[in-house]
Amino acid sequence: MAKTKVLVVDDSAIVRKIFTDLISREPDLEVVGVAPDPYVARDKIVHTRPDVVTLDIEMPRMDGLTFLKKLMHYFPLPVIIVSSLTPKGSQMALEAMEYGAVEVLAKPGSAYTVGDLGVQLIEKIRAAAQIRYLKSFDKDNNSDQPIGTIAPLAQTSQKIIAIGASTGGTEAIKEVLLRLPSNSPGLVIVQHMPPKFTSAFAARLDGMCALEVKEAQDGDSVLTGQALIAPGAFHMLLRRSGARYYVQVKDGPLVHHQRPSVDVLFNSAAQTAGSNAIGVILTGMGADGADGLLAMKEQGAYTIAQDEASCVVFGMPKEAIKKGAVHKVMPLRRIPEEIRRHLS
Repeated sequence: MAKTKVLVVDDSAIVRKIFTDLISREPDLEVVGVAPDPYVARDKIVHTRPDVVTLDIEMPRMDGLTFLKKLMHYFPLPVIIVSSLTPKGSQMALEAMEYGAVEVLAKPGSAYTVGDLGVQLIEKIRAAAQIRYLKSFDKDNNSDQPIGTIAPLAQTSQKIIAIGASTGGTEAIKEVLLRLPSNSPGLVIVQHMPPKFTSAFAARLDGMCALEVKEAQDGDSVLTGQALIAPGAFHMLLRRSGARYYVQVKDGPLVHHQRPSVDVLFNSAAQTAGSNAIGVILTGMGADGADGLLAMKEQGAYTIAQDEASCVVFGMPKEAIKKGAVHKVMPLRRIPEEIRRHLS
């Protein structure tokens, strides 16, 4: 079997060595080159034809965002962004994902031990390698209703919407939230991301959507018109006290190599909300969320999966469908409409 070819682009010699050592241990992966800046990277891409690129976004001579735009225009490849956990780094990483990057990884030493970093890096490279062509959600997923004129829902009571995603999920979640009205039931969302990036992701969505979007804190109430994003490096569970839904944010072991885990959220939603919940599983590699979505369905929740054609990686929805956990499979652009239809 041919190995996945990886090019590592980073101005730090230490990062280049750590990544090269971690990747080279895997029998299915091969580092075909390293580059300290985009100019060297350009030549290496032409000569080595990598399958996946890891790209630092804060570099001398040319920043990673500028290079990414040029790369996606002339030679589109799956790109994993490597970023510091500074506010600037987080914002640039999210901007890079809008330009076509498919994953984000925290700089070594800032979020993970080398062992944890290895698990995350290898999984993200394998996910990126599955992408055979790159999609533009903005071009392919036009809503029937323009943003800003979305019809409000009839009054709903004690409903919960739980969403899980991984690779490609930042753009997919954005497309769903942009097309939900301001009086939607409370949403609880897990997107596989490192710490700090989730707060920047929530803030970015909050400025775009009719809904209020925030990074969840332990004990936050789940409110109509609000979406809570699980913080990176912590699990988020749905809880209930009387008529009040709230979230528990906690540490714990990795589940499917992830923290936060979609399965942890979905299983808690099954136990806590039962038939008052809607479960949605979006693009991503692996099986995280499949068991939890099945538990939700068995407890009476309505469940939706993104279809293969609109996914960046069809792993998570595919596993949920195989388990019989899904009521409806549909393109990303139709999921907000289906949520609204079910609630009405």
